Amino acid sequence: MARLPLRTPADAPDAAKPALEAAEKANGYLPNLLRVLANAPVALETYLTVSGINARASLPLAEREAVQITAAATHGCGFCVAGHTAIAEKKAHLPGETIAALRAKAQVPDARLDAVARFTEAVIAHRGAVPDEALARFKAAGFDDQQALEVVLGVSLATLCNFANNLGQPPLNAQLAAYRWDPRSVPAAAE
Repeated sequence: MARLPLRTPADAPDAAKPALEAAEKANGYLPNLLRVLANAPVALETYLTVSGINARASLPLAEREAVQITAAATHGCGFCVAGHTAIAEKKAHLPGETIAALRAKAQVPDARLDAVARFTEAVIAHRGAVPDEALARFKAAGFDDQQALEVVLGVSLATLCNFANNLGQPPLNAQLAAYRWDPRSVPAAAE
């Protein structure tokens, strides 16, 4: 049972109704994350706006999803791990072993995606003040300053979603059930 109300277009604050209606039409269902965020229309607006901005980043979808899954696993957000696993599989076409490694915060078979995941972990663990070595490893994998900041952008988006889900505790939508993830399956991060 959700800890915060799961709003619908019928009972959401007026400022959130159009966004919920559009999301339901676009997805074919209304993700419970959006239903939680609709309790604060500005939070829903921020999520939608930052999502659109993040989609314009130079990082391709596979790398943006590596950020999202890594951040969600780090923050213990089962809802977001499931949701981004679905995107990674269906839209980014990432191989199963790559997705499994991201979800487990383990070494990713693809070196570039592993560099994204490790840098994402460093950004979160060090609140952006990553050690010089972490930034150097990220750049050695072929990334630049712009992309380092785009990882920070992705982490900021993930933090809003992950924390809202962790606060609201919405149930996983049936459409995401195949991608269920248990935060207890990943070892705690070291500081």
